[in-house]
Amino acid sequence: MTPGLVLTIIIVYFVALITISIITSKGADTDTFFTANRQSPWYLVAFGMIGASLSGVTFVSVPGNVGKIGLGYVQVVLGYLVGYWVIIGVLMPLYYRLNLVSIYTYLEQRFNTWSYKTGAFFFLVSRSIGSALRLYLAATVLQLFLFDALGVPFFVTVISTIALIWVYTYRGPNKTIVYTDTFQTVFLVSAVCITVWQIGDQLNLSFSGMIDVIQQSKYSKMFYFDDPNSTLFFPKQFFGGMFITITMTGMDQEIMQKNLTCKTLKDAQKNMFWFSFIMALVTLLFLILGALLYIYSESKGLSIPAFSDELYPRLAQQKELGLIVGVFFLLGITASSYASADSALAGLTTSFCIDFLNFKNKPEAVKRRQKFIVHLAFSFLFLLIIIIFKEINERSVIDAVLSIAGYTYGPLLGLFSFGLFSKRQVRDKLVPLICVLSPLLSYWMSSHSEIWFDGYKIGIEILVINGLITYLGLLAISNRQ
Repeated sequence: MTPGLVLTIIIVYFVALITISIITSKGADTDTFFTANRQSPWYLVAFGMIGASLSGVTFVSVPGNVGKIGLGYVQVVLGYLVGYWVIIGVLMPLYYRLNLVSIYTYLEQRFNTWSYKTGAFFFLVSRSIGSALRLYLAATVLQLFLFDALGVPFFVTVISTIALIWVYTYRGPNKTIVYTDTFQTVFLVSAVCITVWQIGDQLNLSFSGMIDVIQQSKYSKMFYFDDPNSTLFFPKQFFGGMFITITMTGMDQEIMQKNLTCKTLKDAQKNMFWFSFIMALVTLLFLILGALLYIYSESKGLSIPAFSDELYPRLAQQKELGLIVGVFFLLGITASSYASADSALAGLTTSFCIDFLNFKNKPEAVKRRQKFIVHLAFSFLFLLIIIIFKEINERSVIDAVLSIAGYTYGPLLGLFSFGLFSKRQVRDKLVPLICVLSPLLSYWMSSHSEIWFDGYKIGIEILVINGLITYLGLLAISNRQ
């Protein structure tokens, strides 16, 4: 695609987003910013959450990773499904019963102030890093498709990317985002479907024919039961996926904030139930796409990039698959990355304002001013994280996101689990110490696991280990009530 066409597509796309923002944010106040006045239709929330949850990581890294592990990511997805059902049955009723805006205020009610602030702090760290890395992919693709040809430096691309998000979310994010995420999810799913269709057409295969080709290829392996020491061993992947969902969705202000915009608990549960199945199907479609991208490249004698995240972007940019694939890839990666990043920006702003600035009793004018400053500050933080990551990264983004999440979300898993399943009360001022030591001990264990445990290599189950260490630490500083 020519730079002029790419620029035109991006301009039209963001004009549409800004238009939606203007329409949906009319009459918005700070309550609209945080909860959308609890008037969001559950079906829009469910569909829009697909784009927000998948992000550019799924769009690029999941297909690229098929070259390394085949369809093994299905093991994690099955764990995701169980995790979503735990959220439906345990966490959602709790949040609605307590009428929470920030879910971390539960920790204050259950324990006290230090526990509350610690939980909110770990969310801010976790989501800031994770969302910035997801946005990094969008900026990288825009650089490849457009800004390299114009001689624009990468940091300018990142600034432009974040500025566009800020423009359409600063007025009434959660009411706006419910609709913009729905708009963006349409492009994300369409991009995958069109690419699969075009590859099938190029290889003269029907959909069933494509499935047969994948089954006969080296990319078809789905379940790994043979080596318990491997990070791909099924129980590790399954339970890791389950707890990743419980923490990164159920204990994450960004995602739960969307569910809390539904009118009732029943609507929110209905939203999460249908979302879980749609999410699994869409992720499976990404894995099919990944296998087809490799099969197509091999059949055409195309070189496979050393960095797997580059496979889909480079093929989409080439003429062989047609202009339509390039256009929808650009729309899809932009949609998936922005749907994730705009939600994160809103969630981070909400958490900081509610959890650290005590918004409850402040005048509306003060709320607006402070919200503006916080929203802008997190935008700059995203910029900083992306620039640093570009300089030090040597792995696929999905591996980086899951690895970092295991350390930053573990304390949240331990805190919420202890609150839900123990009747003990902790010595509140010691909670931050426990939650800082836990990731450090987890990292120490992970880095020595192959030596200590006869070749056993810790993978994404580090999240469970981290959460367990936090739980045991809280037990050690607790007293019977």
